[in-house]
Amino acid sequence: MGWDEGAVHYSDQAQFPHGAGADAANRHTVLRKFKEFIRNFANEPNVFPYRESLVQNPKFLLVNLTDLLTYDKDLRDLLRKNPSDYLPLFETAAAEVNANLKARVAGETGEMEEPQTGEVQILLKSDEDPVSMRALGAQYISKLVKISGITIAASRTKAKATYVTLLCKNCKNVKVVPCRPGLGGAIVPRSCDHVAQMGETPCPVDPWIVVPDRSKYVDQQTLKLQENPEDVPTGELPRNMLLSVDRQLVQTIVPGTRLTIMGIYSIFQASTSHKGAVAIRQPYIRVVGIEETNEATRGPANFTQEEVEEFKRFAAEGNVYENICSKIAPSIFGHVDVKKAVACLLFGGSRKTLPDGVRLRGDINVLLLGDPSTAKSQFLKFVEKTAPIAVYTSGKGSSAAGLTASVIRDNSTREFYLEGGAMVLADGGVVCIDEFDKMRPEDRVAIHEAMEQQTISIAKAGITTVLNSRTSVLAAANPPSGRYDDLKTAQDNIDLQTTILSRFDLIFIVKDIKMFSQDKKIATHIIQVHTSANAAGEPRDTKDDNWLKRYIQYCRSMSQPRLSDSAATSLQQTYVEIRQKMRKQANETGEATAVPITVRQLEAIVRLSESLAKMRLSNVANDIDVVEAVRLFENSTMDAAKSGINQHINLTPEMANEIKQAESQIKRRMGIGSHLSERRLIDDLTRMGLNESVVRRALIIMHQREEVEYKRERRVIYRKA
Repeated sequence: MGWDEGAVHYSDQAQFPHGAGADAANRHTVLRKFKEFIRNFANEPNVFPYRESLVQNPKFLLVNLTDLLTYDKDLRDLLRKNPSDYLPLFETAAAEVNANLKARVAGETGEMEEPQTGEVQILLKSDEDPVSMRALGAQYISKLVKISGITIAASRTKAKATYVTLLCKNCKNVKVVPCRPGLGGAIVPRSCDHVAQMGETPCPVDPWIVVPDRSKYVDQQTLKLQENPEDVPTGELPRNMLLSVDRQLVQTIVPGTRLTIMGIYSIFQASTSHKGAVAIRQPYIRVVGIEETNEATRGPANFTQEEVEEFKRFAAEGNVYENICSKIAPSIFGHVDVKKAVACLLFGGSRKTLPDGVRLRGDINVLLLGDPSTAKSQFLKFVEKTAPIAVYTSGKGSSAAGLTASVIRDNSTREFYLEGGAMVLADGGVVCIDEFDKMRPEDRVAIHEAMEQQTISIAKAGITTVLNSRTSVLAAANPPSGRYDDLKTAQDNIDLQTTILSRFDLIFIVKDIKMFSQDKKIATHIIQVHTSANAAGEPRDTKDDNWLKRYIQYCRSMSQPRLSDSAATSLQQTYVEIRQKMRKQANETGEATAVPITVRQLEAIVRLSESLAKMRLSNVANDIDVVEAVRLFENSTMDAAKSGINQHINLTPEMANEIKQAESQIKRRMGIGSHLSERRLIDDLTRMGLNESVVRRALIIMHQREEVEYKRERRVIYRKA
């Protein structure tokens, strides 16, 4: 049909080339070999996996190409070179074997009849490495290929005809025509083969009409597969590939799932292509086998024996934690606790499913908040390179739909489909969000659900679904004024809602402290980094980076630690003490802390303890892990909660007295409800002999107690005496 335009004739893809009787004999031999393979292949004595699999599930049969290779190399080669010819033959063989395995049944008349045989779908799997999507070229057409990627869209299920029933308009002759599999159509003959008798009108050209109700159909669905984010070269756009799945594979995949697929690299004529370009075809892959790469087996999970031994040897050393932290961002000086937190984030805690079906997240979220030029973005870039799966995005350039999922209308079919955003693409990995404070509030709200429940719910354009986003979030932000201001309260410096802050397990305030000895060390370190770095064109040794990535992958797949009883008891006591401290602080200051300490923070310490145990490949998190997790938590989130000025903290008696004097002078200088410029007020009070910083501090404390109010252009209003 569409293939025949422009006088280019396309021959029917018969199962086998039409040749002499020798070819039919060859087909018969191959069919017999396939049947023998299904019946007789045994991976252990008297264990016949394919025969048993057919008995248990007669709808499909999953065949490993390695087994076919060990049984008969020629069969495997035939299937690899001409899959579209030999795969239907394999399915016929499976259906015949399936019929022979069934016992005869009593028919309607009471006589014993052969059982009805249904079709058996053959699904292939292979242990070889996948080919890159960019390497697929014309030489792979009609060959068996294996590629991996991430599903970004899935269409609705359609009915695809396998055999089309045709009816001649003139003589009512019926003809059944086979359809090409995949996205190919049926070849309708131009003329009717009915020989006209005397007195009959001969059949005209193109006499056939399709009878849809009497045709045979199977389910079919199209998917869009995108390259894995980690496989895309820098600066390139990720490539897409159209997939066609049918029968048993339909409705098994949702957007955001990572797949490795076996399929036949095929071509079809797109309806949108130019009428004149008859020789140009669009490639797609007809899927004949799907493997879901879940988090445990994601990526190249087949570790060699040497690697496993090396990892176990490394984990058995006493100072694993310090060794791993020394490998985290070695080009960054200092920030020891931030490096330890990043290490915990990369390894992650244990994901748990409760008896009632509730899932508890095991991923750790970290927020870095502070001054510019304190290497926050460098940490994010390091994690993007090191994490087995990572997506890097900037807050200003990210919308809610880009982070979660968007609904897009297909140009050709005009139907809506889902495309996953950054949080869905990084499922099982890390999302790095830079400039977190520059995000619009409504976009930031969109990731609330993804950070705690680890799902993304969509209800748009008639599509209602839930996507997985089991990701850790590493975010970097600046305070509202650009730099961290010690004269402001914690609330003013951390200008984020408590709803999002409570979802971060660790919040680090990174300050640029001006100290002579520290500045000298940092300058020495940076000069050393610049002088010892490779030139742009020189090859870089990536072995160490790759080793850490592989070790993280191994630990995440092999170890799922739990807290020991003694560790759980000590953690319980610690949490209660922390809550008491925060309650005491709130009572003293008269206001809640900027960073809330809730049950989520207790879960955060549990996750940190588990990740520390996971680094050692241990299955039990002990007391030492809990102590270190609590220390990290107190040095990060607790410090952030206590940071900034507060009238009862860090004030000497003399300072408190001076601030009280300044407060009374401000009240005397301003009447209730009067307006005054802040600059003028400070100038007036400094002329009276008061220190400017003391006056500023007094104003901040009065503002905190809501005694004074700031209006536009920093005008101060005194509200109450």
